[in-house]
Amino acid sequence: MRVDTLTSIRVFRQVVESGSFVAAADRMDLSTAMVSKHVAYVEKRLGVRLLNRNSRTLSLTEPGSVYFERCKTILDDLEATELELGSLGTVPRGTVRVTCPSWFARQLLADYLAEFRRRYPEIVVDISFEDRRVDLVEEGYDLALRVTPENSLPPGVIARPVRSVPFFIAASHEYLKSHGAPKSPEDLAHHDFVAVGNIDSLPFRGSEGKIEVPLRVVMRYRSIGGVAHAAAAGVGLAPLPDIVFEEPMFKGVLTPVLMDYPLQEPTLYIVYVSRRYLPLKIRAFIDFLMDVSAKTPVRKLTVAR
Repeated sequence: MRVDTLTSIRVFRQVVESGSFVAAADRMDLSTAMVSKHVAYVEKRLGVRLLNRNSRTLSLTEPGSVYFERCKTILDDLEATELELGSLGTVPRGTVRVTCPSWFARQLLADYLAEFRRRYPEIVVDISFEDRRVDLVEEGYDLALRVTPENSLPPGVIARPVRSVPFFIAASHEYLKSHGAPKSPEDLAHHDFVAVGNIDSLPFRGSEGKIEVPLRVVMRYRSIGGVAHAAAAGVGLAPLPDIVFEEPMFKGVLTPVLMDYPLQEPTLYIVYVSRRYLPLKIRAFIDFLMDVSAKTPVRKLTVAR
């Protein structure tokens, strides 16, 4: 029987990862006898036994363990090279599924996506705005835009930091007329607060490091948009991203307070599952976001007098 060495290596890897000859045969659409012949061919060519096997179980021998790890690396590199070469000279195309917070649904993002469309007319962006932690693999998303502290990122994902996102304590003019403006973080104990989700305190950057200030929460929302509207209605103070203050419906209604005591800023991350075999369409979208974000100036907020 003429046997292809590369195919035999792939079969051997599949046997180890599947845990049995039968399962490997099923996944590779081969007969169990053919799978066994491929593994036997590799062992004969190397002159070593790679697997300990009986009617119920199989396990790697010491040489088999070394060979398996090397095979994985070689096959992964080969697949990555084939994918990369296959994309050379081609135009990025297809659908990119993105999830991001609801408060990203603003004109600035629409302008960015319009420019992306002009650059890559054969890519369709399918974007969802939702205020929850999405499982990218289970729900079929290519990437997520997440604003979060670094220690809140889930394990096992690639997270590229884009930029910090300034947050400020917001209040309506009517609320400040009735309750006065806080002069220090400690004053927040005497003010009503609209919270995002389950937060009960806020981290400030002080001269001696981080200051965690407890809040008197009177209302909770699960979206930044809801928090902004509640603050505009005079319910209480609220932490809001800088972009909210420029929105027409909130400009002149909300004002930042405690400007001398900045909040610790979360970071905007582009989150995806793996660097390996990254399709050209996703790579184009990530590179575009990194480029336009670097060119977008940081807003300077001032307190209205």
